[in-house]
Amino acid sequence: METPIATAIAAIDTHAHVFAQGLPLAAQRRYAPQYDATLPHYLAQLDAHAISHGVLVQPSFLGTDCSYLLAALAREPQRLRGVAVIDPAADCAKLDALQHVGVVGIRLNLFDLPNPDFTRADWQQTLAAIARLDWHVEVHVEARRLEDVVPPLLDKGINVVIDHFGRPDPALGIADPGFHYLLTLGVTRHVWVKLSGAYRIGHGAHGEVTAIAAVPLLKAAFGTDRLVWGSDWPHTQFEQAQDYARAVTLLRALLPDPQERRAVLVDTAAALFKFV
Repeated sequence: METPIATAIAAIDTHAHVFAQGLPLAAQRRYAPQYDATLPHYLAQLDAHAISHGVLVQPSFLGTDCSYLLAALAREPQRLRGVAVIDPAADCAKLDALQHVGVVGIRLNLFDLPNPDFTRADWQQTLAAIARLDWHVEVHVEARRLEDVVPPLLDKGINVVIDHFGRPDPALGIADPGFHYLLTLGVTRHVWVKLSGAYRIGHGAHGEVTAIAAVPLLKAAFGTDRLVWGSDWPHTQFEQAQDYARAVTLLRALLPDPQERRAVLVDTAAALFKFV
């Protein structure tokens, strides 16, 4: 985008999904929605809440077939960026092609799954390509496992984005030792944290209470220049209890200061997801 960031970007939602029924599903999945969450539906949510830009993350239940995601990015190349899920054996030329349509990183959704063996030759080659492209790796994993997953990525010089407040154990909240480890990563300056999906770190109001308690600690450890916000639309597995308006309301509770909110919603997100 060539226009100045102050006027071009009002806010960026850095975590949302689009999909439709009938798409090929991954053989290994925890969930498959019985409804459509299309790009027009998502853009309508952005427009209704004065959010100018968005980041689409490949849903885990669609596996490595990112064709639906890529079609959405192609329709709104200025307004959207993407985070793909890839086979580590993918040809590096394929990664270059993904970058051309607006992909800026890959996601490792490891929740309830084993850790990758980053020492394998295919992972070594892929991580080198990701570093060359200056992409990030988005990690979704239980907080207690961050210490095993994140350091090999940092050792390769790769920026890392941690999903959903780091996914502390709902029973422990911010007392989770894994969350305390996450806080130590702020000094690396190569780790970002998504303020998203509070309902995934505790049911109902409990998750929101944990999120509100976590944010001051995350701000102290990372600074607002390493925090981003995501709606997690369409709130898969929590559709009946959540909606976009509630996500925006919680955002204002998490970041009541307008300057801090702008830093997270605009400046940090625009740089990390390559809108500028």
